[in-house]
Amino acid sequence: MSDSFQNIPGTFDILPQTQSSASDNVASSHAWQYVEGVIRRVMHRHGVQEIRTPILEPTALIARGIGQLTDIVSKEMFAFERGNTHYVLRPEVTAPVMRAYLQHHLVQLGGVQRLYYIGPCFRAERPQKGRYRQFHQFGTEYIGADDARADAET
Repeated sequence: MSDSFQNIPGTFDILPQTQSSASDNVASSHAWQYVEGVIRRVMHRHGVQEIRTPILEPTALIARGIGQLTDIVSKEMFAFERGNTHYVLRPEVTAPVMRAYLQHHLVQLGGVQRLYYIGPCFRAERPQKGRYRQFHQFGTEYIGADDARADAET
């Protein structure tokens, strides 16, 4: 492969630890695995289950979930269409988690659903120190809880 190909500004590669460098566009796979492992162990210990949703979602879902007038929806989404269908690369994960919860009738499991996610998100922001076009988000959603303690816990 030609040396002229570079990763897109605002993104980074995750390479084996021996290949890592001090560059802003490279991270160590060993460090990522460690952090993700800690998150998974802590979540498991507290009874929070992992959920994974597609990176590609309908534009309307994200606009409704985040708010049509927000900067994310109006300026920062990577959006495209195929035929009459509009898609985005997810800029956050809460709306996709709620879609999956409703689509797959997780309410039938009863009680509070304590869910967590780790995954890539995308925003068409101007790349700068600490701001990436592709980033990884970790979060929790407690669905069905009507207690303020659940909000504090998340």
